[in-house]
Order: sequence, then structure tokens, then C-alpha cells
Amino acid sequence: MKLYSEYYVSENCERFVNKIWCLDNSIGKTIIENKLVLPNGCFNLAIVSGNSIEVHTSKKKYEMNEGFYFCSQMTNKVLVNIQPKTKVTIIQFHAWTLSMFPNYDLSNFSDSIIKITSTELPFKTKIETGLNSDIASLLNIINDYFEDLNTTHPNKNLVEKICEIIKFHNEEINVSEIGKSLNASQRLLQIKFKAATGLTIKNYIQILKFRKSVDQMVNSDLEKLSLTDVALYNKYFDQSHFIKKFKDVTKTTPKMFNSSSYFLSEKR
Repeated sequence: MKLYSEYYVSENCERFVNKIWCLDNSIGKTIIENKLVLPNGCFNLAIVSGNSIEVHTSKKKYEMNEGFYFCSQMTNKVLVNIQPKTKVTIIQFHAWTLSMFPNYDLSNFSDSIIKITSTELPFKTKIETGLNSDIASLLNIINDYFEDLNTTHPNKNLVEKICEIIKFHNEEINVSEIGKSLNASQRLLQIKFKAATGLTIKNYIQILKFRKSVDQMVNSDLEKLSLTDVALYNKYFDQSHFIKKFKDVTKTTPKMFNSSSYFLSEKR
């Protein structure tokens, strides 16, 4: 049994969905404890099958039994305990995806999880929650829905444009510069972005920079790549600044960071 696995959506669907990932303890006989997840600037729709999963965010402990859960943007590491006979399938949405549904105001929703019903999902086809649910069927449902959304909404909205500009500039841009690029006021950008994501634009940029630095640490030889190299490459002021920001999220230093304790993205 592979505890962590990733699945990828179609090219057009990727505009809205980053990936689907799965935490599978469905044939396990013991609880999997104290695994960690880092913030990444995405929302998650979690489908819990079987028994339950326990999630500790910086705000609260959540006991998640079988069903559907909407997970907000996270700003700190999250601790996860997975009961035996439990599988969690997670659809990871880009930061701007929820802005396609303007009835959602997420201004005050971060580091939080809410349980939702199947009727609150936008998909026409029913999504199964059982332990034997098929990932291929889920991929088909997700691809069909978001490929349709891509066709009916070919133009990027303001939040998607903000994220696109941030990515284009490798997270080295401020709100004033984004405003000039979009010919929009900083206040408007901040209000729209916060309502759609629960984060400020600055918070979002910091999270992306942090994840890039972690991925660089994990996927490189740290004996050849110093912390100063990582810090400067990711445009932190210096090594001390990088260590401080790293500790803010993980509560540990980069040198004490143990990647085996975390669910980290597979290298594509």
C-alpha cells in the first residue's frame, strides 16, 4: 500500500485544479500519526472514506469522519492522524478557482475546515465516498466539470490575473506593482483577493516563496546547496531572514527539518 499518491487532471482542467492527491490507510491496521502538511497557496476539497482522519490546524482540531470537507488556505503546518481503514482523497484547487463562484466570501476563512454535503458540490455526477471508490471515475468527473468551466469562462478574472502576474515575476512583485500592471487600485486588489482566498496578496506571495524554498531543499543535495544559497535564490534578505520565515510556518529550523514527516509533492 502506498500511503501518499498523486493523480493529474487534463490540460484544460489544470487551469483550475492543480492535482488530486490521496492518503490511503484503507488496508492499514494501525493509526498513522503525526504526519504533517505544509501550506501551498491552494484550497482542498477532501473526501474522507471509511473511519476518520484527525487534522490539527493552527486554529483548531478537526475530527473528520466519512464525508466531504472544504479546507481553506493554510498559513501554518497542519498535523494529520489517519485512522485504520481510512482513505482521504483530496482535490487541490488553485487560489483563484473559488473566485469563479462569486457567492463565496472567504475573507475571514483561513486555517479552517468545514463539512459540506454532497448537494453543495457543483458536480452533476455523484461522487462516491466509500473505501472502494474509483480514482479514475473521480478524475473523469473533475475533468468534465472544469473543462466545461474553462470553455464557458475563457477570460481570466481579476484574482486569476493577480496570481498569474505573481507567478510570472517569480513572487518578486508587490501590490503597488501589480496594481500598475492591471491599472487597478491597491485597495480594490486587496479586497477582491482577500474575499476570494482568505489571504492578503502579501501572505499569498510569502507562502509561494516558502514552498519553493522547501521544494528546493528537499529536491537538492543540501551539502552542495547551503541555506544561504536557498535564501538568496528565493530572494530572502539573508539566511537569518529565511530561517525566521521558515520557523514561522514549521516551528523548526531548516537544518532540523525532516522531510519524511511531511506529505510533500512528488517531483513531476
